[in-house]
Amino acid sequence: MINITLPDGSSRQYDSGITSMQIAQSISEGLARNVLAAEVDGQVWDASRAIEKDSSVKLLTWNDLQGKATFWHSSAHLMAEALEALYPGTKFGIGPAIETGFYYDVDFGDREFSSDEFKKIEDKILELAKTKEEYIRKPVSKADAIDYFTEKGDEYKLDLIKDLPDGSITFYTQGNFTDLCRGPHIPNTGFIKAVKLMSVAGAYWRGDESRKQLTRIYGVTFPKQSELTDYLHMLEEAKKRDHRKLGKEMELFAFSEKVGMGLPLWLPKGTALRERLVNFMQKAQVKAGYEQVISPHIGHKNLYVTSGHYEKYGADSFQPIKTPQEGEEFFLKPMNCPHHCEMYKTKPRSYKDLPVRYAEFGTVYRYEQSGELHGLTRVRGFTQDDAHLFCRPDQVKEEFKKVIDLVLYTFTSLGFDNYTAQISLRDPNNKAKYIGTDENWALAESQIIEAANEKGLKTVVEYGEAAFYGPKLDFMVKDALGRKWQLGTVQVDYNLPERFELEYTGSDNQKHRPVMIHRAPFGSLERFVAVLIEHCGGNFPLWLSPEQFIILPISEKYEDYAKKLSESLKDSDICGLIDFRDEKIGRKIRDAEVKKIPYMLIVGEKEATEGMVSVRRHGEGDLGSMSIEEFKQRIIKEITV
Repeated sequence: MINITLPDGSSRQYDSGITSMQIAQSISEGLARNVLAAEVDGQVWDASRAIEKDSSVKLLTWNDLQGKATFWHSSAHLMAEALEALYPGTKFGIGPAIETGFYYDVDFGDREFSSDEFKKIEDKILELAKTKEEYIRKPVSKADAIDYFTEKGDEYKLDLIKDLPDGSITFYTQGNFTDLCRGPHIPNTGFIKAVKLMSVAGAYWRGDESRKQLTRIYGVTFPKQSELTDYLHMLEEAKKRDHRKLGKEMELFAFSEKVGMGLPLWLPKGTALRERLVNFMQKAQVKAGYEQVISPHIGHKNLYVTSGHYEKYGADSFQPIKTPQEGEEFFLKPMNCPHHCEMYKTKPRSYKDLPVRYAEFGTVYRYEQSGELHGLTRVRGFTQDDAHLFCRPDQVKEEFKKVIDLVLYTFTSLGFDNYTAQISLRDPNNKAKYIGTDENWALAESQIIEAANEKGLKTVVEYGEAAFYGPKLDFMVKDALGRKWQLGTVQVDYNLPERFELEYTGSDNQKHRPVMIHRAPFGSLERFVAVLIEHCGGNFPLWLSPEQFIILPISEKYEDYAKKLSESLKDSDICGLIDFRDEKIGRKIRDAEVKKIPYMLIVGEKEATEGMVSVRRHGEGDLGSMSIEEFKQRIIKEITV
């Protein structure tokens, strides 16, 4: 008999060789019908794979990320089977699951392929899915694997096999298709009920431009047709909300190849938006006892050697900046924390001085591959709302909880009310990825877990997602379209204080090591603004809008009244502009709607004579006439956060 521990902590005994599917059946037939795979001691397995020893088991369904990934990986294999049936002689590269769906890199030989053939392939996939063929795993020797794909004439699989050690190779077969794959897969093809091929692109084999360009076909599948329908609707909405599209229309930011890829240019309106976010956070930080600091954009190589960033990220960062002095090297700042450690060391510290809380809107630079850059969400230069707290060990949990309060205040103020706190711990099976002692890691991880529990957060635990110097609490936010983004992070760090030899004098008059807490509620301003734009579709809260009003004179005769009105509003710290263009009022209103300016103030003879304004609200329409004072009070009430 073996002991199987389930996620709720309960333990059950089964015969050795039990499968995860059989475990599911012993719990509930309904559960078993939905099991796609299982996590066994931290590794995802086929639900049909035998378990031979005491293990922790989590049954994975469509509601689990790893369940979806298994579903989509299996769908890639099913698409490959369909392609092989429709286009004999097709050769296959790799076909992984991705964040939403899957792709497969294929070689059609001399055949031209286009998206016009998607419908035929989708129909074939669904035809094959209905056969409910099982995905069968088979370990094979390296020699047999080479023989199989040599006979098949698939040089891409042979290229993959040569890097694999003998004894680690497995094949998976469903129906008439066999693939080189380590798995896992769903029980059978019948789970796949809806399919949509999304796009086709070129991809060099193994990312090497000197090798053949293959055809990469992207697709997505679902266990219900209704879920595919909802997904396609969400994609249409996402196109309308794309921050790159709206950022251009609203004149918030731009990119220039001459300036450099991944280096955003904040235009006046985007700068106003950004500064309002900065002011919002600074005000909250002052109230919470933070001190504002500024550090330079570069740092000496030795700074990052000491911190450990050079060892971990040096090869992937921007190349060093050399000075006229031989051997002297600087780096564009990839992190703010080493600079803040040096600030802490500028004077002796007593236990009474702690916690010290340094906050900085610090711009950092990291080299991202050009293919990874994406609008504001993936850039090479970005500004973090960074802060580092230096505290005594007995203060860590309380300070951590205060940071959680600040993160939640930020989310509430900006309309993010659907989030999960991800407790990101180190990979217990690969400790070489991290710095620091087991003792410090255990202490830091327990403090994060306790703080999250005491704040009543909805949490998930992810192993292997910790920073290299410490565990963290990552806030995973769902936007208005249900997409998940990582915004806001809090990290406990016992290691950098040791590397920088930070100290304070305790009540016992002895030297002690402080603990660092790293935190960034926004994460980065660039990414946060991108997510915010897509979350609210460019309809920012009024207090955050770069332009809160636009005055639309019906004709040139009323421009003086418009100017007087604008000055009065700006005297009350209400910002906006006047549309002086010689256009019809209908055109001016339409243009203001496109730019998502919250309030349109239409002024003509009646308004100028009576000292009134005719008010329209973006997305709502006409609100009627009101006095300037009434409008001011409406605005002031709405922008109060």
